[in-house]
Amino acid sequence: MNLEEYKGVYVFAQQVDNEISSIAFELLGKAKDLAKDLNTEVTAMLLGSGIKGLADQLAEYGADKVIVVDDPELKDYRTEPYAHALASIINQYKPEIVLVGATAIGRDLGPRVSARVATGLTADCTVLEIGDFPLQAVPGQEQLHNQLLMTRPAFGGNTIATIACPYNRPQMATVRAGVMQRIEPVKGAKAVVEEFNPGFTPDNKYVEILDIVKSVVDTVDIMDAKILVSGGRGVGSPENFKLLEDLAEVLGGTVSCSRAVVDSGWKPKDLQVGQTGKTVRPNVYFAIGISGAIQHVAGMEESDIIIAINKDADAPIFDVADYGIVGDLNKIVPKLTETLKAEIAAAK
Repeated sequence: MNLEEYKGVYVFAQQVDNEISSIAFELLGKAKDLAKDLNTEVTAMLLGSGIKGLADQLAEYGADKVIVVDDPELKDYRTEPYAHALASIINQYKPEIVLVGATAIGRDLGPRVSARVATGLTADCTVLEIGDFPLQAVPGQEQLHNQLLMTRPAFGGNTIATIACPYNRPQMATVRAGVMQRIEPVKGAKAVVEEFNPGFTPDNKYVEILDIVKSVVDTVDIMDAKILVSGGRGVGSPENFKLLEDLAEVLGGTVSCSRAVVDSGWKPKDLQVGQTGKTVRPNVYFAIGISGAIQHVAGMEESDIIIAINKDADAPIFDVADYGIVGDLNKIVPKLTETLKAEIAAAK
């Protein structure tokens, strides 16, 4: 493999029902940073049917070039045709870096594509940067420069690992939604658009979709919330979450929770924050009765302001909190709710 042939940072721009998923814009923002360090361009890979008109959106969020595969075989996501199309693009254009969102689609697609193009894949990355590998120079070993350093939680979130793929290309990573920041869109920006035909040969390996039934969820997506009131096992019971709901209502916020709460059956998984839940970046994050294990912190540490309430003064959550209150949440939360309610009423 001639590594010098591989150039550019490529992003799989996931779309569903002809609407680009927000993770694509987040990845383009990070791709722009990586491309700047490598003095190269950002290319978005847009797959689907009847989706050519979406290319301008990708340009506004940082794509210098958009490769479009527009084919009826790609109308709905199916593993085989999508994997074939994406692998064909990689083999043809030889990107140095490929980023895929760690969505349900991306987690299915990424590993299959990496196997087809004979490279590695680092999943669920939280940090991506260009640097040297090994990180520290080792006597007698060549230190390679301009490598993609992919950082992710490992061993159940108990440690953080930085991984590189120095001898194969492309360097591939999946990234969880909410981890990277999208850039401010440049209205009217245009990208070079190139249509690509990977050549589909439908056979018995292609799944036939008989029907699509969309789930109806009446809960707010916590990833969009500006204020989150999050509870852990320390809340004590599902009934006690009424205290958190009252606080959230006063603030115009949303209730979320830790994995322990979901495992106990108190709240649905849609509300879980953390490594195995959702990554959130609210303006204000209340961590109430949450110890602060690294698995949870990985999903909320980028919040603008973190307020922790816990009876254990040594709880790890206080290490990441901007403000901490040590005490009984059953007394503190109602008092806080009443005080805020009075302040808001007085301000009107």
